[in-house]
Amino acid sequence: MSSRGKLIQFTNCKILRDSKIIREDLWVRNSKIINPEPVFYDEKITSDLKVDCGNALIVPGFIDLQINGGFGFDFSTPKDDIASSINVVAKGILQYGVTSFCPTLITSTPDKYHEIIPKIKIQNGGKHGAGVLGIHVEGPFINKEKCGAHPTQYIKTLKNGIEDIVETYGNLYNIRILTLAPELDTNGTVIKELVRQGITVSLGHSACNLSDGEEAVVQGATFITHLFNAMLPFHHRDPGLVGLLTSEKIPVNMKIFYGIIADGIHTHPAALRIAYHSNPDGILNIN
Repeated sequence: MSSRGKLIQFTNCKILRDSKIIREDLWVRNSKIINPEPVFYDEKITSDLKVDCGNALIVPGFIDLQINGGFGFDFSTPKDDIASSINVVAKGILQYGVTSFCPTLITSTPDKYHEIIPKIKIQNGGKHGAGVLGIHVEGPFINKEKCGAHPTQYIKTLKNGIEDIVETYGNLYNIRILTLAPELDTNGTVIKELVRQGITVSLGHSACNLSDGEEAVVQGATFITHLFNAMLPFHHRDPGLVGLLTSEKIPVNMKIFYGIIADGIHTHPAALRIAYHSNPDGILNIN
């Protein structure tokens, strides 16, 4: 074995390169994909281990940023121990290429959050299941007019700012994404504080205009929850949150990302193409 580390060659496989599936060996050293040419011409060595992939397709694992449950389990209303539900889903989604995910909780009561959130632990993935990156809390700080499937009786405002966040969720340690309606935080102080604490703020379930969305991004919001759904429809005079994809008021050092439900029902294929061609680098999560 070279002093640079064990060299593994995956053979009899197809890989994804430049948006095309090609037949080519994959070379890995120290858990990183490498270019084999310097190995051949500079180091003049062969692989330490060859793995026959049996004509399999090797692609990066998917990261699901918004998954409310699966395989008969709902994270917001767990039948039994929430940790058991997480483990079942973590194992089950591997077959679909998902290697890490954010368990997502919809609008609930504070006591339910206080019960569930501490029990969802961040964990690395592996052969026993996908990794848990942290929790995505979707609500209750959303607009009742755009609540979707969220129970309106539990929706809350941000009258007391960050205090309402802490009182509602309790411990924020395991929370990695928080969806809120930006019109509830007009001065942006909540968004700014959440970002300071390392939480990604996602805009959604909102009736805000484009200006509100732009101000939220200036304060640190970087994501849009299921674009087109549970928000004002695109209008040529004020495109709402959809307009963030091409807004010229986004700070030059920031990017806006978005998820989208690409099932042909929640979002028409033409709308999906419009979003992709408007901001191809921003699409991160296809539910």
